Amino acid sequence: MIIVSACLVGINARYDQKSNSHPQLIEEMRRGGLLPLCPEQLGGLPTPRIPCEIRGGTAAELLWQHQQEDEDKPVRVVNRAGKDVTAQFVKGAEEVARLADFYGVKAAVLKARSPSCGCGKIYDGSFSHQVIDGYGVTAEALLQRGVTVITEEDYTSEWMERMKTL
Repeated sequence: MIIVSACLVGINARYDQKSNSHPQLIEEMRRGGLLPLCPEQLGGLPTPRIPCEIRGGTAAELLWQHQQEDEDKPVRVVNRAGKDVTAQFVKGAEEVARLADFYGVKAAVLKARSPSCGCGKIYDGSFSHQVIDGYGVTAEALLQRGVTVITEEDYTSEWMERMKTL
């Protein structure tokens, strides 16, 4: 089983209630073996929703903070209106991680630059479309469990075939 961001297989789960349909991933979905998930929806956020970005640090720091009792938590996920939605992002990441554990998932194809799913590059928290090195909250949670994560931009059918043999 391989996790795929729901928006990549035609499910209107993006913040703007659209999808980022990826024809090869949709075809792979039809063949079976993909588990489409939207961590933001699993965390309780509505669709559509106000765009969100990570501020103040990395997703790894955010997940570490979540495990601490300390009230001072500088890394947050906020929406463009300034509302703190960290709890929903962490809950969504935990739900995806739980499902990954349950299904024995070894790989995931996630949406590039997303504050949940971004792999290697995410938006910088300024809502100015500036990209920085980093991972989304769910991508980081999966990486911490040993799951291989890539974005749709790095996807190839050869990669998919290799992952199916893990």
